[in-house]
Amino acid sequence: MSALLIALLLSACGSRPTTGALAINTEPAAGAQDHDVLIVTTRERDPTPNTYFNGERSETINYAEATVSVPPAHKAGAIEWPREVPGDPKTDFVARSAGYIENDQVFLKQLNQRLSQFPKGERDVFLFIHGYNTLFVEGLYRMTQFVHDAKAPVVPVLFTWASRGQLQGYVYDLNSVAIARDSLEQTLRLLARSNADSISILAHSMGNYLLLETVRQLPAEDRRRFSNRVGAVVLAAPDIDIDLFKNSLRKIGRPEKPFVIVVSRDDGALRVSRALAGGVERVGAYSDDEELAELGAIVIDVTDLDPAETSSHGKFAALAEYSPGLRRALLQSGLTDVSSVSGSKTLGDDLGSFVGNTTQAAVTLPIKIIAAPFSLAGGGS
Repeated sequence: MSALLIALLLSACGSRPTTGALAINTEPAAGAQDHDVLIVTTRERDPTPNTYFNGERSETINYAEATVSVPPAHKAGAIEWPREVPGDPKTDFVARSAGYIENDQVFLKQLNQRLSQFPKGERDVFLFIHGYNTLFVEGLYRMTQFVHDAKAPVVPVLFTWASRGQLQGYVYDLNSVAIARDSLEQTLRLLARSNADSISILAHSMGNYLLLETVRQLPAEDRRRFSNRVGAVVLAAPDIDIDLFKNSLRKIGRPEKPFVIVVSRDDGALRVSRALAGGVERVGAYSDDEELAELGAIVIDVTDLDPAETSSHGKFAALAEYSPGLRRALLQSGLTDVSSVSGSKTLGDDLGSFVGNTTQAAVTLPIKIIAAPFSLAGGGS
């Protein structure tokens, strides 16, 4: 246990972007691609130039926007951090613009304006909720990386809660998540009022606890109404007590649409979290995949993914590169067709073999579908 903690501490060492990390760089760079992100946060505003938000808790919800550029030689799954701000757009992630948004109504107006740039029926919001030990700019750049690598035609919305970005701040972050529940609920209601045709949600690590607790506190009728707008829910490396997870799903009920749980068997951070929690398994490292399937989950194992960065806990970021093929494979195989629900099914083959066996699709991905809450479309149980 002590060796594992030391390893995690060492992996977290080095220069991390703190104050002034969002210094603006407008220098042209051929091949660099800009991404506009809307931001909702329970973080406190920071008066330090080019910082915007810190890790302290705000008494009110704050709104902002930023444009982040991804360099032309970007490696999928990675964030090319500048050695010094404002960075070089030819080689680094850089901020092109950033600013506060006055209130929720102005935020909603801007959201609808961005949605209107897509054809009707294809107006999708992508909400990202980051995990523990995450600085503001880290959450912003991670979302940008994911949207860029996934080539997703969406309007990105980052919900960033008050993490101090400190490895030793686990309890502070956990309490910040609890404080953020009402704000995330207000955000979900705001997104539901928008002109979005679909809302997809990706939560990582402790951000899953925030999402689960927020959904749990919604009145049943509001949950049903919001679920009709939701296109996909992905729980990446969920840092949630498995008993709490099962208890919450018993209250919420089996979802009409299956959600996706992304697991990695070599996730050292979740092993530490389990030890801190008295040995209770975390959802993101739970050993009974069949039980997760029975609760309504498609379980995807990304252990074999080679992360562009050092942490096994962050392998979901590398998944973005494969998301177009993964989505195509799930659609082609019938895994997203809940009309075919007939119990859980374990799938031992890698996704490429699995899809090839069912639809002859030429897809080869380093991902395994471990379990699903229904049998294959057109196949036996």
